[in-house]
Amino acid sequence: MPAQTIDTGTQDLLASLEAGVLTLTLNRPEARNAMSREMTEALSQQLARAELDNAVKCVVLTGAGKGFCAGGDVKGMAARGDGTVGNNTIDGAIHRQRVNQRATAGKLFKMPKPTLAALPGAAAGAGLSLALACDLRVMASTAIMTTAFAKVGFSGDYGGTYFLTQLVGSAKARELYFLSDRIGADEALRLGLANWVCPPEELPARTREIALRLASGPTVAYRYMKENLNRAMAGEVDDCLDLEATHHVHCGQTEDHREATKAFVEKREPVFNGR
Repeated sequence: MPAQTIDTGTQDLLASLEAGVLTLTLNRPEARNAMSREMTEALSQQLARAELDNAVKCVVLTGAGKGFCAGGDVKGMAARGDGTVGNNTIDGAIHRQRVNQRATAGKLFKMPKPTLAALPGAAAGAGLSLALACDLRVMASTAIMTTAFAKVGFSGDYGGTYFLTQLVGSAKARELYFLSDRIGADEALRLGLANWVCPPEELPARTREIALRLASGPTVAYRYMKENLNRAMAGEVDDCLDLEATHHVHCGQTEDHREATKAFVEKREPVFNGR
């Protein structure tokens, strides 16, 4: 079945759905896919719809051209003379920022479906935060990561301090934020910031392979796995044990579980249907 193109209302974000995989492409290659207001609003809307759409089994976030996302539009900030407030009040700007962050990075992290970031090139600033908000990351061998915030006088946004600290620990996260060094793909893999690295020309095929595996997996089990894993990041051990028990027993009642056990006995791959 051919991919279904989805109208996002802006050329700054492209969307398509194929075989359960929703691919969202940040599309400002001339600006290294820096985040415009139109892009952020469209991304928020598409993620909200994806969370509730049973046809979407997995979300892939990637960038057009040679970059993933350069983060905020620094040139636009310089033109306005204010990187955060613009025509808004300070309180209004803070509220807008909070809403945008929860609807994008927060949604990628919390939605009960696997999310995969595919990095053809640099992920910097808020762009890195969006990549780290995803469950998994695949990078082209030529791609880099950098927090970048210190270089433009920002403290950081879109959850990067949380996600980076969880992935590499507090001391390393502080180093990467304070110094804003560039991390190559091999170093990202070593640190656990990337799950896979491949040659640039192989990135689309590798991304598709991983995404299709996720989209054909047990969606009910994935939902509860993700909640277990997210809560484990800050939860007390007994709370995590109790939550795992509840979710494990619930999954044992699903059609997917019965199909998987039957397939195991019959020595074949299971066919999951999300029930």
